[in-house]
Amino acid sequence: MHAQQEPQKALESSGSPFNLEAVRTLLARGDAAAASGNLAEARKLYDQARDACRRLLGFYRDLSGSFRGLDARIPREMDQKGREALETMAQANLRLAAVFRRQNQPEVAVPLLVEVVKVMTPANPEGRKAYQSLVEIGFAATPYTAGAAATPGN
Repeated sequence: MHAQQEPQKALESSGSPFNLEAVRTLLARGDAAAASGNLAEARKLYDQARDACRRLLGFYRDLSGSFRGLDARIPREMDQKGREALETMAQANLRLAAVFRRQNQPEVAVPLLVEVVKVMTPANPEGRKAYQSLVEIGFAATPYTAGAAATPGN
């Protein structure tokens, strides 16, 4: 069990494009740009975060499939990392859609929001938020309240 005491691995650093911490850093930088009104920079950073998540998702799926039936630990790890990457991508999509809405381009936000609803489902807070945004911009008309009613405290 010497692995516990090894120095940090190269791809674990936040500077590596191959980990979710680096993606979260891109999101935080995008948030700062959006807060300061630099929507072009925010859009670029959110796009980079989405692209990185997509690449990571593909890598995690490939590794999971390659080891399925050989060593259950590896697919379990890759599936968990894939779920985290999917959630992070949904957050990037929501933020990017918000930028498009601020730029009066709701039609560009629609595919991003639909993707969030599809991958996260309306049972998830991100999915509900995306669907609510679709209602707000007029793409959908029927409000979804089942998820909110099922959440304790609402």
